[in-house]
Amino acid sequence: MTMPAMAEKVSLKALSNYLNSFQTAKGAFTQINSDGTISTGTIYIKRPGRVRFEYNPPDNSLVMAGGSQVAIFDPKSNSGPEQYPLARTPLSIILERNVDFTRAKMVTGHTSDGKTTTIRAQDPERPDIGNIQLVFTSNPVELRQWVITDNGGSQTTVVLGELTKGGNLPASLFNIVQETQKRQ
Repeated sequence: MTMPAMAEKVSLKALSNYLNSFQTAKGAFTQINSDGTISTGTIYIKRPGRVRFEYNPPDNSLVMAGGSQVAIFDPKSNSGPEQYPLARTPLSIILERNVDFTRAKMVTGHTSDGKTTTIRAQDPERPDIGNIQLVFTSNPVELRQWVITDNGGSQTTVVLGELTKGGNLPASLFNIVQETQKRQ
């Protein structure tokens, strides 16, 4: 009886190349929040700097990044979206124009369990904003999950379904001002 060969740890350069290999992607996601609740929805990625999380009912929330800002639209709120700079979130690391995990002090952990490669990354200039743990499959290299740990220690896990890469995603999907006006 032969055992399947254990996959080797994917290099930081190969993981960077994978993220840099596409500009747009769309797929389903499941989010496990720090309080244990679970949300599902569709994610749209348009690198650099743009992402949109459309949450399914009953949640119906929307989180989007565009124009260097992150906006959280809560359908239960009567005020506009809660906003903060994208650069102050660990998600900015994978939305950069040129992802480079080999940069000094960016990756603080790089492991493999034989099936997946996991890295923990932080912004070397702003390690205080938290970190992102990324889980990749090996063959082919695919981003399957991330865990964001914010500066307060809260963790949010996002498990990705199959991502469809390429295609045209309209800029309006990531326009915070336009979305705010649409919801008023």
